Amino acid sequence: MSDYKMETKCIQSGWHPQKGEPRVLPIYQSTTFKYDTSDQMGRLFDLEDEGYFYTRLQNPTNDAVAQKICELEGGVAAMLTSSGQAANYYALFNICEAGDHVVCSSTVYGGTFNLYGATMKKQGIDCTFVDPDAPAEEIAKAFQPNTKALFAETIANPALVVLDIEKFAKLAHDHGVPLIVDNTFATPINCRPFEWGADIVTHSTTKYMDGHAMAVGGCIVDSGNFDWEAHADKFPGLTQPDPTYHGIAYTKKFGKGAYITKATAQLMRDLGSIPSPMNAFLLNVGLETLHLRVPRHCENAQKVAEFLNNNEKVAWVNYAGLPDNKYHELAQKYMPTGTCGVISFGLKGGRAVSVGFMDKLKMIAIVTHVADARTCVLHPASHTHRQMTDEQLIEAGVAPDLIRLSVGIENADDIIDDLKQALATI
Repeated sequence: MSDYKMETKCIQSGWHPQKGEPRVLPIYQSTTFKYDTSDQMGRLFDLEDEGYFYTRLQNPTNDAVAQKICELEGGVAAMLTSSGQAANYYALFNICEAGDHVVCSSTVYGGTFNLYGATMKKQGIDCTFVDPDAPAEEIAKAFQPNTKALFAETIANPALVVLDIEKFAKLAHDHGVPLIVDNTFATPINCRPFEWGADIVTHSTTKYMDGHAMAVGGCIVDSGNFDWEAHADKFPGLTQPDPTYHGIAYTKKFGKGAYITKATAQLMRDLGSIPSPMNAFLLNVGLETLHLRVPRHCENAQKVAEFLNNNEKVAWVNYAGLPDNKYHELAQKYMPTGTCGVISFGLKGGRAVSVGFMDKLKMIAIVTHVADARTCVLHPASHTHRQMTDEQLIEAGVAPDLIRLSVGIENADDIIDDLKQALATI
């Protein structure tokens, strides 16, 4: 499928039925799979044969959807997880252990910030957060001899910082570690980080990929480009024998498939976090229209951003599609067809006014979710980021008055009319 255009991959990739099989991807709603002999199943447990024996490790529905996302991103292998948080956790834990260190953009989603900065610290993995806009030489100071990865988001949630992927890729590679990029907001429709030097991509498929707020999920995609063997001492989990799998060395046995094979055979085996086949099926339904929905999200968001930017009651608007936005030039480089449908803005009068405005909206709903078909709104400082201190909020690019507006695919005039009537109450 590598020669097909993105629109075709959204529809055709992943599931390739043979004669007499269902044309539409089936839901393999089964925990287990039958074999005729004990030896057949034993070879699966030894990673000698490919196949299915227990859904916690692999499932045909899940694998078909993972393969579709893999082809959309241009990777070599992928795996689904039960959530975007699980994907970001596995992406790092697959190459880190107690005593290791990672470098991460400070503007990442609040849940990811807490995962890396607090929860993984309890496991002995330290994280240094850096300003993604800082000069490369400043960010380089954060790397340590035990650093195992550099992590960032293509478009930060909710700060909407656009990542300079090439700068971050060079920093990572200069220090012998992979660049892991969360591409949730941009999606592969608008940005393919592997083409700019990223090594591993993660997604919260809960967002645009699902598109309907029906199923929580995540995905990890490996480009196959990072040379683990060249840094064998830094990544022994991939390059040295795994005693829990009969001494298999993943890089030697699986080559470019080593990273995802280890994540599946080791982490998913021990920690779970597999999505249900039903959720994977629903995700696939969303992926089939991803190439249609993402441009509409961006088109609507551009109109809404321009409206807000010209409204006298609005203090500021952050959307890279606006020519005067500080990230406009980077967005044109990495995402020339559009960024995403999410806008952040604040109202004159500060935090209290912003919160009050949200309560006056009628069609636009206040929900924790973001990036689906329906327009919704959130006040991060009061909701998703409320566990963070004021200092951490500022570091993460989340102003106290910041409103995160996720523009849906309704008629843009109706979205703007709802904003108008709520603004009129201020």
